[in-house]
Amino acid sequence: MKRLFLLASVAVLCGIVPATVLAQMSSAPDHLSIPVYSQNGSGEWGSVTFLQRGPNLVVSVSMVNPTAPTQPVHIHTGTCANLNPKPTYPLKNLDNGSSSTTLENVSLASLLASPFAVNVHMSPNQVGTYVACGEIKQ
Repeated sequence: MKRLFLLASVAVLCGIVPATVLAQMSSAPDHLSIPVYSQNGSGEWGSVTFLQRGPNLVVSVSMVNPTAPTQPVHIHTGTCANLNPKPTYPLKNLDNGSSSTTLENVSLASLLASPFAVNVHMSPNQVGTYVACGEIKQ
């Protein structure tokens, strides 16, 4: 970590990397886990883990008491109480309560910079019914 900070500091001093980028690099986490809470009486709940791998973000979803064997899950702008219905980042469908998706060229820092939420839908045939949601925040 000290070596990375030293290299980034030299880059800033040389004018290669703006200081604001350095500040974001040092303060942005490389992983985060958030809770996902039941909605609409579904009884389904779980967690989402975000893991930064270079320029890509691995998003792993694990749910308990899934409402269907296959469920759509997405990252939406907004909060669980005020969600934009159009997904910003579609994730792989849950398969018996779990999925893992690699989002290319997406940073955890960008998801933390404004309101985003992970939304779980009842089933592929009932996408309009939300059964669980978790807000992406530290």
